[in-house]
Amino acid sequence: MKKIIITGGAGFIGSHVVRLFVNKYPDYTIINLDALTYAGNLENLKDIETSPNYCFEKINILDAEALKAVFVKHNVTDVIHLAAESHVDRSIIAPLDFVYTNVIGTVNLLNVAKEFWKKSLDQHLFYHVSTDEVYGALGADGLFTETTPYHPNSPYSASKASSDHFVRAYAETYHLQTVISNCSNNYGPFHFPEKLIPLFINNIINNKPLPVYGDGLYTRDWLFVKDHATAIDMVFHKGKINDTYNIGGFNEWKNIDLVKILCSQMDVKLGREKGTSKKLITYIKDRPGHDRRYAIDATKINAELGWKPSVTFEEGLQLTIDWFFDNTDWLNNVTSGNYQHYYDSMYSNK
Repeated sequence: MKKIIITGGAGFIGSHVVRLFVNKYPDYTIINLDALTYAGNLENLKDIETSPNYCFEKINILDAEALKAVFVKHNVTDVIHLAAESHVDRSIIAPLDFVYTNVIGTVNLLNVAKEFWKKSLDQHLFYHVSTDEVYGALGADGLFTETTPYHPNSPYSASKASSDHFVRAYAETYHLQTVISNCSNNYGPFHFPEKLIPLFINNIINNKPLPVYGDGLYTRDWLFVKDHATAIDMVFHKGKINDTYNIGGFNEWKNIDLVKILCSQMDVKLGREKGTSKKLITYIKDRPGHDRRYAIDATKINAELGWKPSVTFEEGLQLTIDWFFDNTDWLNNVTSGNYQHYYDSMYSNK
């Protein structure tokens, strides 16, 4: 009987992983551990919050004593660690926040897991979910593989690279069973509207400018979040111990081309004249340390575990747009900040 902590389970990617595991594995107990900082939203999980194999613990991974208590309370068997500060722009303004959560928080988790599982390390797994940004930037050609040297260029990517190194170090030094996956840019339902796609969907709806950094030619690989959750499921259950898997969408887009496709689909969705939303595109000053291109080679996870993306980018983007239009209450709550009151309404008397 697995009893799995999923950290950051109220966040964008984490909520999709929690939902998948709760629904797919009724014999597992899934413990959603989240501090409910600005992007953690329990409304993301309304559909499964009363499931008998699900529970929520409001804990910050910086609180080592609280982590110990949760491991004891639930007799935790495994960890899937997604909790992280993840917005590059925020890391440039407040890098220490990223050091505390992404590095120290991860080491706290590693320490607690190592100690709690010390008599049976070979029966437990610490799965660390990371990012392709640890590899730095690519030129016009080439792809990131699992053996690409680390070369982080922002405080965010440096903090994630550090946490990756600590996970590997604990595997080597203490024989903790670990696995790491590094993913490309995610998009899809429940995406907090500070990132490009949900921000621009919301701005187009409200006829606000679409801020594009620099010349707009920065290139990213895009991964539909439900495909990422499926990949995490496969890596958790079938991945090689103490190995790394890159998870990408085989789906490179220059930012400006992505924005133009989004504008076209939004014009159709809103019944606006063709080209209306493109007029909102506004080029702004580039951000510091902006990596030119990321692209993931996901050959390994495809060959070893049989995973591949289930949708094209155009299909995934349309699914994402449709979801935001079908869930305007969620979007309004997030953009107004009202979602932060949901925890109090659900748990204040518990």
